[in-house]
Amino acid sequence: MRIALVSDVYLPALGGIELQVHDLGVHLIRAGHDVTIYTLQEGQAAGVPVVRLPSMAGMPLPSSVDRLRSELGSFDIVHAHSSIVSPLAWRAARLARSAIVTVHSLPGPTMPWPLATLDRYMGKVGWTAVSGAVANVIRRALPGRTVDVLHNGVDPAAWRSPQRPEHPLTIVSTMRLARRKRPLALLDTLAAIRDLVPSHIPLRGVIAGAGPRERALDARRQDFAPWVELPGRLTRYELRQLYASADVYLAPAELESFGVAALEARCAGLPVVAMSTGGVGEFVRNGIEGYLVDTDNEMARTTAALLMTPAVLNRLQQYNQHTLPSMTWERVIAQHVAAYQAQLVLREGSLASAS
Repeated sequence: MRIALVSDVYLPALGGIELQVHDLGVHLIRAGHDVTIYTLQEGQAAGVPVVRLPSMAGMPLPSSVDRLRSELGSFDIVHAHSSIVSPLAWRAARLARSAIVTVHSLPGPTMPWPLATLDRYMGKVGWTAVSGAVANVIRRALPGRTVDVLHNGVDPAAWRSPQRPEHPLTIVSTMRLARRKRPLALLDTLAAIRDLVPSHIPLRGVIAGAGPRERALDARRQDFAPWVELPGRLTRYELRQLYASADVYLAPAELESFGVAALEARCAGLPVVAMSTGGVGEFVRNGIEGYLVDTDNEMARTTAALLMTPAVLNRLQQYNQHTLPSMTWERVIAQHVAAYQAQLVLREGSLASAS
């Protein structure tokens, strides 16, 4: 199958969509498909053929649209990857003979999101989402439309470490240090955990990542939680080493559409404590892979209790270390190919009806 993956953002920029689109392309190629990625992102990245289109202020130039119009017709399916604002992905879906759109973002409750307008603009596309939480938002905006879930994928073996060195009880989180991810709230939660855990028990906290809130986070850390480390953005190898010397992973974002970083930590054997409002619940069940909570205070209390109950902590770690999640790339690729084939069948049916 000839497949075009279209994403406004892509490597070498780093983020959830960027990495997932790249990995999806790599695994589709390994499964025998012909894949090309179209993006507005400048730079270089290996592994998948990439067409980097010119843009201005995040909008594709007319020459970019012309190229999409001339080239997308040669693909069996166009898979557009959409965030809250993704003009290239939306335009590609409109121009494609057969397309599906995967929504990767969860909007805030007061954020205007004109999905009905987009649906009319793009035409007969197949709507999908990275989690049930995102799919439910789309279904409410587009009553009567089918919205399937196409999960993000993970390679569990890449996150397992054969050895776990001796270390103090360690709490970790990985995120883009931006307001939406709530890094400052996480720092307050870590300070609350320190107050709840007896002072004679050493604790280590690590918040990995970079972003616009980095300076404010560091200033606040020095005042309230100097025991928390901010190592900056880490590679996947460095994250694996970090998780091998950690005990619990925290996911404080309230609008987490899926939570790839949390899934990777879960595959490394870490119990995940996350907000119940996002997509992390797709792979975390209370008392099995971790815990879902409703407030920052509940996150602090739950994490402190887990750290002080070694038997429960070890049970969750062992389960996560030795039990595969359902979002392995083998299963995720099968889901994607089935969605592509279903959309092609719908298109052929529409053409037959029109004739």
